[in-house]
Amino acid sequence: MLKRLSVTVTAAILWLTWSSVMVAATKKPLKQPKPLEEFPVNPLEIQTIDPLLPHSVSKQPLTPIESQKLETDLDDLNQKATAKLAAGDKLDAFATWNRELRLRRALGVFAEVKALSRVGMIAWRVNNNLEVQVITQRLQAIQKQALLQPTTNLKLLQYLGDAYQQVRSSNNALIVYNQLLTAVRSQGDSAAEAQTLLAIAQVHLSWFDYPQAAATYEQLLTLAAAKGDRVSEQSYLQELAFIYEQAKQPEESVKVRARLAEYYANTKNATEVPALKLAIASNYESLAKTNPLLVQEAFKNYQEAYQTAWGLQQYARAADALRSLIALYRQQGQRDEAINTSQILIQAEVQATDTYGLMNAYDQIGQLHVEKNEYPQALEAFQKGLELAQQLNYQQSYFTEQIQKVSQTH
Repeated sequence: MLKRLSVTVTAAILWLTWSSVMVAATKKPLKQPKPLEEFPVNPLEIQTIDPLLPHSVSKQPLTPIESQKLETDLDDLNQKATAKLAAGDKLDAFATWNRELRLRRALGVFAEVKALSRVGMIAWRVNNNLEVQVITQRLQAIQKQALLQPTTNLKLLQYLGDAYQQVRSSNNALIVYNQLLTAVRSQGDSAAEAQTLLAIAQVHLSWFDYPQAAATYEQLLTLAAAKGDRVSEQSYLQELAFIYEQAKQPEESVKVRARLAEYYANTKNATEVPALKLAIASNYESLAKTNPLLVQEAFKNYQEAYQTAWGLQQYARAADALRSLIALYRQQGQRDEAINTSQILIQAEVQATDTYGLMNAYDQIGQLHVEKNEYPQALEAFQKGLELAQQLNYQQSYFTEQIQKVSQTH
């Protein structure tokens, strides 16, 4: 009995001792985990000697022959990494690319940045965020070193800006491009200035920053006009028209498109004018919602779009303009003008051989006559529409229903 009690007491003591240790352990503060990016060793900063290097580059530069052999070996690494990625081995692919990137330093900063740009683009495309971060940090280190140099290396800035774009680091790209822009402007290099402004504009557009993109293209437009570069001026005006349309700035869009129309008139290239006039009219129609006086400008430009298109035998485009013109007449309550214009639309659809458009035109005429209680004319229009619907085997029941309604009313 005493022995059994001794065993029980001993067990209880052990249990209490173990419990107190566990309680103390639970009260001990846990070590906070490091951020994810701190766990891996930076693969571009590994210092181990690579067998592809004939010797330490820091002690002795490569000879031309050694550089050529290393470049060939690194191109081979790139091909192997590409094949591994295609086979689904993402981890090993980027390990191979990182080895290539470490070794590219031996071939000079331009070779390295070019390779960083290439691999960075791939990393971004396959959502390898850690690799994108590592490459961006390396580009920033190169940029920092470049700023310490007594003279600005314009070519390097261009390479860096392009590389930042590949990894979608827009802020860094803009910083570099603006440094480059200041430098080329100080040298009076207008060609390089235009090239740099275009790069800046593309960065803004890639992030849908339309106000900044427009401001940059306006600078390009001024530059082209000063040089008398009509081809570039046309290109920039087209880009601005697109940007202002996307930014929903119809007033600015009208100004730009008016300049484009003038450009085409001066170059005797009228084929683009109908589409421009149509877009200008649409812009004025939008502006007329807050300024009703501008509705007349919308009418004017729709009419000019139709007339110019007809003269150029662009009958489908003429029909587009006429349909918009009819819709605007109806909106303004001008049914007679809408009916007269619909008769011209009939001719345009015939010329364009658009049976579907012709059917819809007769439907529209019928609806307009119904609105004016002119039932015989409406009936005639719907009957012609039905004939075309039967040819198309489409919407016969709709036209039959309209004919019945008009017949009963009449």
